[in-house]
Amino acid sequence: MQAAGLALARLALAVAPHARSVWIACGPGNNGGDGLEAASHLQRWGKRVHCSLAADPGRLPADAATAYQLALQAGVSISDAAPATWDLCLDALLGIGSSRAPEGLLAAWITQMNACAAVLLAVDIPSGLNANTGVAPAVCVRATHTLSLLTLKPGLFTAQGRDHVGQVWFDPLADPAIAHEQPAPSAMLLGPVPWPARPQASHKGSYGDVAIVGGASGMAGAALLAGSGALHGGAGRVFIAAPDGPGLDVDPQQPELMFRPLASLDTTAMTVVFGCGGGSAIAAHLGRILSSSPRLVLDADALNAIAVDSQLQSLLERRGRHKWATVLTPHPLEAARLLGLRTAQVQQDRLAAAQQLAQRFACSVVLKGSGSIVAAHDQTCCINPSGNARLATAGTGDVLAGLTGAALAVGMDAFDAACRSVWRHGHCADQWPEGSTLTAAALARSL
Repeated sequence: MQAAGLALARLALAVAPHARSVWIACGPGNNGGDGLEAASHLQRWGKRVHCSLAADPGRLPADAATAYQLALQAGVSISDAAPATWDLCLDALLGIGSSRAPEGLLAAWITQMNACAAVLLAVDIPSGLNANTGVAPAVCVRATHTLSLLTLKPGLFTAQGRDHVGQVWFDPLADPAIAHEQPAPSAMLLGPVPWPARPQASHKGSYGDVAIVGGASGMAGAALLAGSGALHGGAGRVFIAAPDGPGLDVDPQQPELMFRPLASLDTTAMTVVFGCGGGSAIAAHLGRILSSSPRLVLDADALNAIAVDSQLQSLLERRGRHKWATVLTPHPLEAARLLGLRTAQVQQDRLAAAQQLAQRFACSVVLKGSGSIVAAHDQTCCINPSGNARLATAGTGDVLAGLTGAALAVGMDAFDAACRSVWRHGHCADQWPEGSTLTAAALARSL
């Protein structure tokens, strides 16, 4: 707690160096103790500190009780009320052990914090936010900064977490010599991993063929966007096959795309991206593709067809036993259909839902959304920190499916292909020029 309080006080100075008055809202547990420790330092460093304590001082945990006495000795003002004004606020109300939505006095203080334009630094996790799932109740701190202590928490990076944490900072508070004593992580954060280098002595055949099966009548754009994602992702050749007829002959904007009848493609020797704008016609071809294509990305209407057909589900499960590369790319509603749940249930625990899908079908899964989850039956889940709300526009998921197909085509395994593609896709959105609208077609070209 002493180390946490010092780290918190130092970061408070860094993020709000000119703040004179500091409000530290302290809860009844060790999170509140961290705030009281920080208060002593900030008071001694010349700040005017007021601690609001939502607890009986006589019933604080031992370490927090010691921090309370030290704060009093340092001259910190402590009461059960919030100050009238402040330049900087530290949220030390509720930590990772909290299981209920804030109410009463805690809820009132959180409402006051959120209504103020001052810098708001959360200790470990914004009060109210679920540390494991990122689910936020109606009353939850919206911090400008969060200092995560000891370990990074999954909830900081997925679901509503990304809207509540602001800028995330991390302090392990640990001697590196005892780092091996930390428990195994429940999830990992994705980061930049370079696409494999291309040898000079290579040709288009070195980077694989990708077949985009989709783009039924009225939905050709989805297949074209997936094809563009595969092209700009580095596939050697990209074919488009509509499931319900001849479809287009050429795309003047992307003449590199080749259009073929599905029956003419040898999908046993290609990476197949199946379902983008496929419509109901996709189901008739899905059994053959599931049974014969060694590298497969399943998206959109392919996932919806599998969700209502037990035979297709069995074929998908069989692919896992054959160890064929398979990546599912559902959004929350599609994931819910596959799991027989409601969308809200999936969003209540995104990591668990992605893991459940990966285990059931022995494949890799990208559960799209804020903080996309990448799961596989034999891997630790990964959370993608790249990307932003600009991606919330039609067609960006099709681009991701095509990009993932390109990654499989150049030889990556399914989990690696999913991880690298998801991060790269989000990173392009993060690099998007301010004031410029992101569209799926432009996103693909930026890959």
